Amino acid sequence: MINKLNLTDNEKRDIIKYLEVGKPLPGKYRFLLFGDAKEVELLWNGKTDEVESMVLPFQAIEHIDEPRSDEKITAQTTLFDTSGRQIKGWSNKLIWGDNKLILSSLKNGPLRKQIEVEGGLKLIYIDPPFDVGADFSMNIEIGDPAIDGASETFIKKPSVIEEIAYRDTWGKGADSFIAMIYERLKLMHGLLADDGSIYVHCDYRVSAFMKLVLDEIFGNNCFGAEIIWKYSWGLHVEDAWNRKHDTIFYYTKSNFEEGKRIFNGYDVMEKRGGEVLRRLATGIKGATMVADKSKVDDKTLKLSGDVWDIGVINGMAVERLDYPTQKPEELIEKIIKASSNKGDLVADFFCGSGTTLAVAEKLGRKWIGSDLGRFSIHTTRKRMIGVQRELKKAGKDFRAFEILNIGKYEREKFLTVNENLREEEKRIQRENKEKEFIKLILSAYKAEPVDSFNTFVGKKRDRLVAVGQIDTPVTNDFLEKIISECKEKKITKADVLGFDYEMGLDFSARGGSAFGGERTKNMGLDIQFKVIPREVFDKKAVEKGQVKFYDVAYIEVKPIIRGRGNSKEVAIELTDFSVFYNQDNTGEVEEKLQSGGNKIIIENGQVIKISKDKNTDIIEREVLTKKWKDWIDYWSVDFEFESKKEIVRIVDEKTGEEKEEWTGSYIFENEWQSFRTKKDRTLQFISAFKEAPKGKMKIAVKVIDIFGNDTTKVIEVNI
Repeated sequence: MINKLNLTDNEKRDIIKYLEVGKPLPGKYRFLLFGDAKEVELLWNGKTDEVESMVLPFQAIEHIDEPRSDEKITAQTTLFDTSGRQIKGWSNKLIWGDNKLILSSLKNGPLRKQIEVEGGLKLIYIDPPFDVGADFSMNIEIGDPAIDGASETFIKKPSVIEEIAYRDTWGKGADSFIAMIYERLKLMHGLLADDGSIYVHCDYRVSAFMKLVLDEIFGNNCFGAEIIWKYSWGLHVEDAWNRKHDTIFYYTKSNFEEGKRIFNGYDVMEKRGGEVLRRLATGIKGATMVADKSKVDDKTLKLSGDVWDIGVINGMAVERLDYPTQKPEELIEKIIKASSNKGDLVADFFCGSGTTLAVAEKLGRKWIGSDLGRFSIHTTRKRMIGVQRELKKAGKDFRAFEILNIGKYEREKFLTVNENLREEEKRIQRENKEKEFIKLILSAYKAEPVDSFNTFVGKKRDRLVAVGQIDTPVTNDFLEKIISECKEKKITKADVLGFDYEMGLDFSARGGSAFGGERTKNMGLDIQFKVIPREVFDKKAVEKGQVKFYDVAYIEVKPIIRGRGNSKEVAIELTDFSVFYNQDNTGEVEEKLQSGGNKIIIENGQVIKISKDKNTDIIEREVLTKKWKDWIDYWSVDFEFESKKEIVRIVDEKTGEEKEEWTGSYIFENEWQSFRTKKDRTLQFISAFKEAPKGKMKIAVKVIDIFGNDTTKVIEVNI
């Protein structure tokens, strides 16, 4: 190949020398080898035109169309009726996971057809994490001040997977950030409708890179504006220019000059300044500016420019959630009004606390949102239910939304085999990858591998270890096999590790399910169930010992039945909840604590305040989570569990045809919920009543703790 190119002998020798020692070629060889350079191009280490193309099916976790904590739940009849249930039509999507895989699956998968049926994706707004040194910890409030007299807050650290994504993966200088955002923006470009637009929010750290990346992907002829968001908040220093603005780049999918775009300039007009209004009032020449071109008669308004003077969220604002990077609704409202119409589909793939989605819902737009952080998804879920309640109270329509997940299917990527191999070769390759997976889990759990067992693959001290499959939840059948082997080989202590546990397993007894509770205790078995964190797939996290497995939380509930004959109703009372988290090392915290200082830690499922006396240096420990209720942030009820099957759309690898397939699981239909907000810390612990037909009812209860983790329990009630 080199001989056919117009290279000098010295250039050829240099290329060979670089290749032999494994060093990258200098930049000039990129263009000598691969053609003419673009007029302006951004280069970085590892640049490639390849983008993720994997299509993963979305797992439906929850469907929410009952935004209420009413005293009684009634039936529904129409698309948007007085009770709030949406019977048909598009359901908005809130998706948890890596947005690269989400975007690839949306762009190339079956959901793309649904998006096109809705008219296509008209608007994307993103505010990616561009502050490499930012601390993504969260302040979490504990308890209810009205009951406890005061509330405490502690710092929830990000999960290792979030920290790696935000800091290590994207935070190794400009190269890693540009590579991350470049691939995602290319996927977004492919998702946008021809008349769609994108707004990308950034600040001085990456704005120069961002403009070049957007120019390369969208084209400079699709550049619409560099919007300056001016605000008064920020640091005040005397020896430098104070930074008082962010940048928002606006691009369109089609050539900007062609006009194939949505832009409603008259919907986002601004108020004129006081001096202009005074001129208008006194009739001074030159004061009318653009008023005569306006479609409105109000001469106190003017068409908007590219500098927006919008204040940040103040500490007492109703919309304030104390979520890092939260942006004011007024800012997002201006973007959505300008570049979309009612009924259009808008998206935010770094949705954070859900501001874009909340504003879209209020303005009658459909939406898709995603985030890597579990706590972000939970914060957004509560916020969107709050918006639904507001709209319902005002007599306005609102749309149901569903929470989706690619986590379960994302793990299958670990076991992907080469489809070009023969069947026997593929089987061997998959077996080898499964062995690698088991080795990885045992290493993270600090257990030793063992042989000669059917279900157990490892041993940690005096406990044997069983690991659930990588791509399916731990099931009843798997637990039966574990118990059978324990009985057969007289095993008394075992740990079961799983990414997910089949819905319906009852974890109400400490360390057990319906299998591992009273039944196993009577058999002399001690079986502990633990959740495998997603961080096990990060080699650095495993090597550093940062991966922490935690016990499955458990819930206790009680049905309340009232009424007579065939007119009975049922409600659910939440009676107990336990978690077993750990965060921080107690010994290290006590050692580093200064006199008079204090720190809040998580130890064995308790939030503890450690204080060091100023005069004596005596360490005191105060348990802040005095009641099990303090751990609960949200809970909800599905009174007719197993009424809605989880159906995924997949593409047949052989025929290429799309088909629907039941996963074997059911979608949690959220019919009632109670949750804490920043303004209202109270919780109801008895649900609304619902009419109960005679016979057996399966009722599912979901509890989400203050960390954003969820636990579900299913009970059977005889009416």
